Order: sequence, then structure tokens, then C-alpha cells
Amino acid sequence: MNVFVTRTPSVTTRRLEPMSAWEWPSLREAWASRELLFFFVWRDVKVRYKQTALGAGWAVIQPVMTMVVFSIFFGRFARMPSDGVPYPLFALCGLVPWTYFSSALANGTQSLVAQQHIISKVYFPRVLVPVASVAAPLVDFAVALAILLALAAAYHVRPAASIVWLPAFLALAVLTAAAATLWLSALSVRYRDVRYLIPFAIQLWMFVSPVAYPASIVPAPWRAVYGLNPIASVLEGFRWTLLGAPSPGLWIPLASALAAALVAFAGLAYFRRVEGTFVDIL
Repeated sequence: MNVFVTRTPSVTTRRLEPMSAWEWPSLREAWASRELLFFFVWRDVKVRYKQTALGAGWAVIQPVMTMVVFSIFFGRFARMPSDGVPYPLFALCGLVPWTYFSSALANGTQSLVAQQHIISKVYFPRVLVPVASVAAPLVDFAVALAILLALAAAYHVRPAASIVWLPAFLALAVLTAAAATLWLSALSVRYRDVRYLIPFAIQLWMFVSPVAYPASIVPAPWRAVYGLNPIASVLEGFRWTLLGAPSPGLWIPLASALAAALVAFAGLAYFRRVEGTFVDIL
């Protein structure tokens, strides 16, 4: 929102006007709303575990139970390779970042529709709503990461010096989730079909990402294309930094980061383009 100030010797007039469809939001406005962002994140975390018996335990149950199923069917029966790492640890190391990403994507897609009672009553930077939905699952991620480190210690696997790159791969996961959420949250306002598409898309995305299998089984000619999936680089990066699995190299993570940044930039532009129609449609 643009603010125009007109001063006369006795009167100061402020005129508020919406930004044009192609005008980028002010960084000053976003920074001024940072406390609202923190409130949205804190509210999402509280609502997630309100009136639940296990509370934050649900952040552990989902990846751990999935790890057990993967270990039985992929590790024991299918004899899936795991880059020299015990398969249960290999699977959990992929499931922890994947669970964060899938949760952020599922919640963020419906965030604008879920908050229509607020959006239709008061002005604030609308982009804060999907951004908060991407940030809130980081609390669950931290809990699940602690369980992963405990399991690694039980298997006597210690992180190497490459663990210093872990924040970079986590940032790539957050950027990818934010990029997809900006697009899908804006689309879900206009097309309610998106809510039915997301569960299928998340399931399909999991199978094309190395959650249950290592990226090393992907044929070499397809590696470059496979690297355009940023989550593939995230999963391989987590296993490299935490378990000492083979390094994903330099160029594939860079390609993934570039792809995620381009999608995020385009998503933010599209979000800004249609933001003015949210109140009318909701």
C-alpha cells in the first residue's frame, strides 16, 4: 500500500492508495509487519497441537512410523541400497526434511482460504499468510531432527565436517516450500480444485524424490534433469552432512537453488499480480 503525505501549514493529510498490480511490495512495509508474521507463526503452532494428547509428539510419530514401514518393505524385502548407511537411518534422514516440506506445502496452499475472515476485514501484507505457513512447520522439523540425531548416535554415526552445510540445505528446503506455496496459495483462491490436487501432487513428488531410495540409482544421463528437483538436492544434502553419504557435488545443488529461486521470484510476481482480487473472490 502506498502512502502519500500532503502538508499545509496547519493540516497534514495522508492518502492511502493500493499499489498497482505490477508494483512490488515495500520492504519497509513488510519489515513493519514482522511482529504480525511472528504472531501468525506462533498461532499456527498453537492451533496445530491444541487439544491433542501427544502434542509435539505428532512431529515424531509420522516420520518414525513411515521409517518403520520403509525399513520393512524397502530395506528388508526389496533390499534397496542405502549408500552404506543403515537403511532405517537412511530413510529417517530423508523423511525428516520431506515431512517438513510436505507439511509446509499442504498447509500453505490452503492458508489464504483458511484466513479469509481476517483478509476480508483488515489490510496487511497478504504474503505474510503463506510465509507463516511455511515457517510454522520448522518447529516440528526441529523436534524430528533431534530424534534423527539420537538415532544416528545409536548407530554410532557421527556427522562429519560437512555438517556446516546443513543450514544451506535447510534454507533450500524452505525456499522451495515458499516458492511452491506462493503459487499454489494464490491459485487456490481462484481455483478450489487445487485443494484436491495437492495430496496427489505431494505423493507423486515424494516418489520422484530420493526419500526411500538413493539418488545414485538414477542413471547418469538423467542426473542433470533430476537435479532440477530442489528437494532431491535437499535430501541428498542432508544425508551427506549428517550421515557421511556421498556428496551431491556442487553443480546439482546450485542448479536446484537457481530453479527454486526462479520459481519463488515468479511466484511472488504472480502473487502480487492477483493479490488485489483476493477479497472479492473470498
